[in-house]
This record gives sequence, C-alpha cells and structure tokens, in this order.
Amino acid sequence: MKKSLTEIKTPFLTTFVFIVICGLFYPLLMTGLGQTLFPHQANGSQVIADGKVIGSSLIGQEFTAPQYMKGRPSAVNYNTYTAKEKEKGIYTGVSSGSQNLAPSNPALQYRVEKDQAAFLKANPTITKSQIPTDLLTASGSGLDPDISPESALVQVPELSKTTGLSESKLKEIVRKNTQNKLLGFLGEKTVNVLSVNIDIAKLLSQNQ
Repeated sequence: MKKSLTEIKTPFLTTFVFIVICGLFYPLLMTGLGQTLFPHQANGSQVIADGKVIGSSLIGQEFTAPQYMKGRPSAVNYNTYTAKEKEKGIYTGVSSGSQNLAPSNPALQYRVEKDQAAFLKANPTITKSQIPTDLLTASGSGLDPDISPESALVQVPELSKTTGLSESKLKEIVRKNTQNKLLGFLGEKTVNVLSVNIDIAKLLSQNQ
C-alpha cells in the first residue's frame, strides 16, 4: 500500500504543479503583460468615438449610406445584425469565412458582376477597368477592415459629391488613415475604412 501511494505521489504532484503553472500563473502573466504593455491590442483594438466604442480596427463593417466609404464584399455580411433579427433567430452567432467558391463557379461570377454593377451605379464617373480587384473580392475571413489605397482613392470623386467635402480633403483623410507596409517591406499598404468614415462623420457634423 505504501509503495502504491509513493508511486501515485509523483504523477499527482507533477500534474498539480503543471495545473498551477499552465492554468494559473501563465495566463495571469500573459494577461498582465498584455494589459500593461499592449492595452489597446489586448482589449480588441477598440475604436472609440465620442466616448463610445463603435467597433474594432481589426473587424470591418458594412457601410451603406452614400456619404461613407465602402469596404470589401463580405460573405458573412461582417457579422452585423439588429436586435430584431437576433430575436427572430436570423442571427446565429459569431462567424467568419468566405464562400470559398472556385473561379469557375457561376455563383462567384454572378456575385462579382452584381457587386460590380452596384459599384458602377454608385460611382458613375468610374469605368469597369478602374475598379480595383479588392473591391470585388471578399477576404478569407469575410471581416477584412482594410482596402487598398487605390480602392479608397477611386471612391473619392463620388464621396466628394455626396458629402460636399473637397476631393483634396478626402484624399488627406485617406492618407491619414493609410498604414504602411510592415517593417517597410512586408505586405501592402492598407486603408482602414472605419477610421476614414469616422473622420468623414466628424467633418460632416462640424459643417452642420
């Protein structure tokens, strides 16, 4: 009996030590470091306007009003929903992802042509060949908050008409919200759509 207890003691203590280290100390350490060194990122990179959290710089939103810049198509509609939709069970929970359709799939061609037609209707001064690819293609997550600088600038002429802001002012907003390549050479330059629209909303409220 004594021998059995001795044999059990070692694995029991080992398990207990690892539970304390991995289940308690390590999470507390990482949480503490995150909140101390990177509080903005650790709390979801929240975007705050007028003292209210209105989104995250990491997750896109759907903008339909003509005075706001549009982001990329989303297979999950950026996961937005109303309280009424949630009550009716239309909203089924947090999700992300794309339709994962092959280039030969007619459904993809139909969706792209539909979005293309809608963009051309909303931007009559733009030709089909001038539409940047990322404005017609959904990201892998369906939640991409960014577009290319080209996609932002191509929307400026129509935004100038709907907002009453000058094209130079809108281009200045785009430049302000453009993130450069990581370390100067990794990835591509991107423009955060939510940040651009916040700046547009501020200027519109000032002009009222």
